[in-house]
Amino acid sequence: MSFSRMRQQLQERASAHLLRTPLIVDSPQDVIIRSHSQKLLNFASNDYLGFANHEASIAAIKQSADQYGVGSGASHLISGHQKPHAELESALAEFVDRESAITFASGYAANLGLLQALAQKGDLIIADKLNHASLVDGAKLSAADSLRYPHCDLAALEKRLKQSPANKFVVTDSVFSMDGDIAPLKEIARLCQKYAATLVVDDAHGFGVLGAQGKGCTEYFQLDSQSVPVYMATLGKALGGYGAFVAGDQILIDYLRQFARTYVYTTAMPAAIASANMANLNTLKSNQDKLKNLMSNMHYFREQCREKQIRVGLSHTAIQPIMIGDNAQLIALDEKLKSCGVLVGAIRPPTVPKNSARLRVTLSASHTKEQITRLVQIIKQSLQELNIVQPSS
Repeated sequence: MSFSRMRQQLQERASAHLLRTPLIVDSPQDVIIRSHSQKLLNFASNDYLGFANHEASIAAIKQSADQYGVGSGASHLISGHQKPHAELESALAEFVDRESAITFASGYAANLGLLQALAQKGDLIIADKLNHASLVDGAKLSAADSLRYPHCDLAALEKRLKQSPANKFVVTDSVFSMDGDIAPLKEIARLCQKYAATLVVDDAHGFGVLGAQGKGCTEYFQLDSQSVPVYMATLGKALGGYGAFVAGDQILIDYLRQFARTYVYTTAMPAAIASANMANLNTLKSNQDKLKNLMSNMHYFREQCREKQIRVGLSHTAIQPIMIGDNAQLIALDEKLKSCGVLVGAIRPPTVPKNSARLRVTLSASHTKEQITRLVQIIKQSLQELNIVQPSS
């Protein structure tokens, strides 16, 4: 082990203003959190519907822990698959209109497992250039070859599909986590059907948010299981819990249970967590006003930014990027916002491309209009005080 190499790489990251440290939060996840006794107005959470601290899931996790204990004790295929896991999988499949579903410990594990299992030697993965790191790593873990196409570029995607006679998988996020834009899934699905490719969609930031009932990108675009045969979504964002699932035809799920290594060879999520996920899913089904509130907040935020002449990305989701560009300027802005009691995601490379450092504002249905107004005012004031001029594009 070379500590000198580690030290050098850490120093290089620090000198480029790219060193990151976790913020210690000593309160529940909510629109107002506490860190080191300071209250912060929170615009840095993926808890889009305000379910992470919902009373129904708290009650469910307590009751389930009393009944099933804390740990599941084993992998799903040994003795760790408890009744709450089975009930959650059945409910998720029904909710997204698929035959079956399988749960994973995290979204990262789900993407690693499904791509490793599905894409084999001689196959080809064609992936959007801005896909989440878990999809990138899943492609690397598989034995398949892989190509990338420029972000949401349908012409480039079709060119790559035309050129390959192999068994093909097109892999894309639905909502891209750093820009908040939505992939043109209807057109991508059409190309996949035209060129006999299997479409794999990561709906981590769409599930619970997109569509009239929050069923995600497939509801939003009205795509059935033939159009999107492999559907993955996470449970720790809009649903406010933890874990992930893959949904599709029964044969797909049966196959993943046998061959997805991140399912077969790891301990199942605690049954109490599965119960909390189920409680929040039921809350989503019975509380559609949350979705309306979230979209209302998104439109209001963008209106406020226009009034204050703050440039935001072309996003129509809860993820709203404010481009800064320079890493050092972003750090200074982040510190200024925190001193004013506001927390926003300060995103730098390698999470985003070089020279595209940004504030990543994430909105919740639980934010009030007054809180959003305050956020925009403080961002505008901080940009002016720090003499930060946003890049024009």
